[in-house]
Amino acid sequence: MYTEKLIDHFTNPRNIGTLPNPDGYARVSSPGCGDIMELFLQIADNKIVDVKYRAFGCAAAIASSSMASEMIKGRTLEEAAGLTDEQVAAELGGLPDVKFHCAVMAASAVNAALKNYCEKHHAPVCAAL
Repeated sequence: MYTEKLIDHFTNPRNIGTLPNPDGYARVSSPGCGDIMELFLQIADNKIVDVKYRAFGCAAAIASSSMASEMIKGRTLEEAAGLTDEQVAAELGGLPDVKFHCAVMAASAVNAALKNYCEKHHAPVCAAL
């Protein structure tokens, strides 16, 4: 049912935790199943220099959160804003249809945290997001 890569990200999650005074923050949930993800971003020079998250949910939710955090770390804001749920799922080697909402939650958290950053900092780059 789950790929080796998904199981690895579930059993060895990357970037888990919180950041004090994050530049961007989001808390999103998946209403159908109750999964929750909090995402914390540290941004410098238009790049995500650090990312942490907390995920509460099933193995697919935790793995999707871990994978999304890995996919945006070190990326520009524009690159991170282009992250899609399909990309998260593909990087995990696929998700069962009933678990695809976990990839949606992770990508939504990235976009919400970037939006939060833009609202707080009014950075010129935000006009392009």
